[in-house]
Amino acid sequence: MNRHLISAADLSRDDALLVLDTAEELAQIAGRAVKKLPTLRGRTVVNLFFEDSTRTRISFEAAAKRLSADVINFSAKGSSVSKGESLKDTALTLEAMGADGVVIRHGASGAPHRLAGWVQGSVVNAGDGTHEHPTQALLDAFTMRKRLGDLEGRRVTIVGDVLHSRVARSNVLLLTTLGADVTVVAPPTLLPVAIGTWPCSVSYDLDGVLPKSDVIMMLRVQQERMNAAYFPTVREYSRRYGLDAERMAALPDHAIVMHPGPMNRGVEIAAEVADSVRSTIVEQVANGVSARMAVLYLLLGGSEPAIGQEVPR
Repeated sequence: MNRHLISAADLSRDDALLVLDTAEELAQIAGRAVKKLPTLRGRTVVNLFFEDSTRTRISFEAAAKRLSADVINFSAKGSSVSKGESLKDTALTLEAMGADGVVIRHGASGAPHRLAGWVQGSVVNAGDGTHEHPTQALLDAFTMRKRLGDLEGRRVTIVGDVLHSRVARSNVLLLTTLGADVTVVAPPTLLPVAIGTWPCSVSYDLDGVLPKSDVIMMLRVQQERMNAAYFPTVREYSRRYGLDAERMAALPDHAIVMHPGPMNRGVEIAAEVADSVRSTIVEQVANGVSARMAVLYLLLGGSEPAIGQEVPR
């Protein structure tokens, strides 16, 4: 693997399978009394979050701590950043502290790429602007593989606010690398101008693709990123592109429903769908810790996973 994980495009098929296989092995410790391995003991991981994201930050923190790394949580609010400190100055401060790995979430697309040029440690992109979120794609692929087996030839449909979704971009890239057939479904106003260059099919008709889908992934409508009217009303959007019980019934019997969270219940996904046995939403959260453990382990070059070895109490 590369020294950094900035984009899902950084991963070859072999790299992606290595991460998923490692995550599967590391997931074994979740059911143990002592959920720790000594693999990254003495390493320091900094969670550098310029955007709020409790779910992702806690997932990375849990992943690093289960590998016995020291964790420093940095929030832009109340820090020198709020006083005008630049990203580069923050990076140099982290470098002086000897950070081995930096997990960064930033509102500007490309920030992790710039950071990687300023620090010696590994950089993991935990979401940048409307660009990418590669570890979310890895945990999604891990979840699909646990439920459906090999992803080669699987038909994955990604529905909703593709324009503002870093999750959609990373999933399209990674799932295509793993051999899946990906279709994105959205109103024309919520598709990127360059969607024609993405390695996926495009549809505007959700009902038409449901019977052919092995996986249906609903995206959150990111109204906080919208500075214009992208659809007439929330009710109209939900009627055309929301997944309710009736639409779920049109899926093949083996198909699963996914959502990267947080959800807008009643908008892109109905409550009865989110809470159904087909839903993997809670599993995705648990699998996120295993997938991020695998990424940190592989990037920071710990010792062998040593699954049978636990950290003494």
